[in-house]
Amino acid sequence: MKPKSIYACLLAVLILYSCQPQPQEKEPLSLVGDTTNFQWLTEQFADLKIVRYQIPGWEKLTAQQRKLVYYLTQAGYEGRDIQYAMNYRHNLTIRKALEKIYNNYQGDRTSEEWKNFHIYLKRIWFSNGIHHHYSMNKIVPTCSKEYLSSLFEETNTALDDEAKRAIFDPEFDAKKVNLDPSNDLLLASAVNFYDPDVSQKEVEAFYAPLKNKGDDTPIWYGLNSKIVRNDDGSIREEVYRVGGLYSAAIEKMIGWLEKAIIVAENEAQANALKLLINYYQTGDLATWDEYNIAWLQATAGDIDYITGFVEVYNDPLGYRGSFETVVEINDFEASERMKVLMDNAQWFEDNSPIMDQHKKESVVGVTYKVVNVAGESGDSSPSTPIGVNLPNSNWIRATHGSKSVSLGNIVSAYDQAAGAGFLDEFVLSAEQKQRARENADLADNLHTAMHEVIGHASGKIEPGVGTPSETLKNYRSTLEEGRADLVALYYLMDNKLVELGLVPSLETGKAHADSYILNGLMLQLRRLQPGEVIEEAHMRNRAMVSRWVYEKGKADNVIEKIVQDGKTYFRINDYDKLKVLFGQLLSEVQRIKSQGDYNAVKTLIETYGVQVDRDLHNEVLDRSAKLNSAPYGGFINPKLVPVVEGDEIIDVRIEYPSDFTEQMLYYSKEYGNL
Repeated sequence: MKPKSIYACLLAVLILYSCQPQPQEKEPLSLVGDTTNFQWLTEQFADLKIVRYQIPGWEKLTAQQRKLVYYLTQAGYEGRDIQYAMNYRHNLTIRKALEKIYNNYQGDRTSEEWKNFHIYLKRIWFSNGIHHHYSMNKIVPTCSKEYLSSLFEETNTALDDEAKRAIFDPEFDAKKVNLDPSNDLLLASAVNFYDPDVSQKEVEAFYAPLKNKGDDTPIWYGLNSKIVRNDDGSIREEVYRVGGLYSAAIEKMIGWLEKAIIVAENEAQANALKLLINYYQTGDLATWDEYNIAWLQATAGDIDYITGFVEVYNDPLGYRGSFETVVEINDFEASERMKVLMDNAQWFEDNSPIMDQHKKESVVGVTYKVVNVAGESGDSSPSTPIGVNLPNSNWIRATHGSKSVSLGNIVSAYDQAAGAGFLDEFVLSAEQKQRARENADLADNLHTAMHEVIGHASGKIEPGVGTPSETLKNYRSTLEEGRADLVALYYLMDNKLVELGLVPSLETGKAHADSYILNGLMLQLRRLQPGEVIEEAHMRNRAMVSRWVYEKGKADNVIEKIVQDGKTYFRINDYDKLKVLFGQLLSEVQRIKSQGDYNAVKTLIETYGVQVDRDLHNEVLDRSAKLNSAPYGGFINPKLVPVVEGDEIIDVRIEYPSDFTEQMLYYSKEYGNL
């Protein structure tokens, strides 16, 4: 699992920095590693900023390794359309229609209406569809309905009535994912994992007889399929595979993966890729498990990747995985610095504040690396995670371990594109500001590592309890991310990290606690529109953790709310007691997961993670507006260009595109497979 889009470790970056828009002029291709004149931030629009990243160490790879990276990224791009289709049933037809307008319109391209149309199209590219990538709400075009209708007419662009309604009617299919438990979660959600008329009760009844509570190695039912309605009214799975749903894109993906096998770094890597191809061909979820085990065991080499139908955040019921690809190059020096966490994983488990019966007797197969991204696609692009821990299957984690990575060059690119602002506006204490300036980067990196390596790998489910997707349902993702965050928050204020040489003092942990609490209580509210509640799983997680410890610590004034000159601030007064509260909440969160306590998780998250203080929200919006910093960031991928002699690719070089629109149009042209 991963912190999604700009997740837990990037929180401090959001607090400490803001970005100022920079000129968007073209620039020549940059040399690898040249940061002197490199344009990191390319543009801002709506609530989004577009950033570029570099690929450090590219020149140190062999030609064969560079070809492997190229083939893996190409496979990912071939599946790009799958994510659009998964997010909403009309996304592809709408995107293609708007791209046709953009490419063929001969009228005035300097008017405000055209600029607003262009922004609408860019927002769709950014979110892989017409619903916001984070809030899940419908993206409403800011150009007028009359103007947009005229663009369809002038460019002779056709769109069916329901797709047009999806654009123009803000109430129709208004939310991609709706987690309000008072609704039927499927009928209230527009995500295209289910036919529009399929209900939550039907799906739960469909899977109930398939689940064997006594199975110690259960497959992840529904991970790679869509539920569709038959003519007789019954429902069935339509599987993503060759000859099945999304076959045209999957076949192209397989072609590149077959090339990757030929240049694989070692036999273990090649064998994992063969299993991945077999899975794409057959859709067999038992093969998916075999692949994940083989992928976990392929730890040698400089190149790794994440691909498949992986994260289930976009499914209100937590069954179905979104398509994504991340291709990675190991950063050996940075990974070696963090190896100490892997070596001490059992100590952290043994000393966790959770109940003894929920601790793993043996933490196995935990690996952690800092990597540099070479290319991303699907649910990981343009908005990307900064840390990943996989696989998600609990029994595979317990038996075979997990891989954790921090995307080093992505974090670095965010930092390079940043400027000052939020620290002075939202932090009152001079001591806290200084602590942040001295410790924020280290605290962020350690939170990523602790969240992914120790957090997600910790704890176990009691015998006879079903999987979290079965027991915790729509609250599973929020609880799991909260659990991993709490592990990081608890141990970042523990002297063990000083003893291990990971931090110079507990000031690093205090800096991170300052950052996290401020985000959970205030800063992340700038991502919401007035009147909205918190829907996204990671935002719910951060609100739940921060509000719970704030409320439970009120009697001892652990976290103090201060109002000065009409502005609200939060200050931690007792870090020792705050650590105790983190431990208490971690124990309860782990108990809920281990015992599959749905009523408890519903109460916890609905009480602390969903509702919004309207006055505080409006204050945050007003104070943030003057800083001119978009709350969400995403990336333009480097372009990997094959060097060809005759019919053979002999090497691969890098280009660094600087125009988001050009890259999106290029991807649609070259990889429009659905």
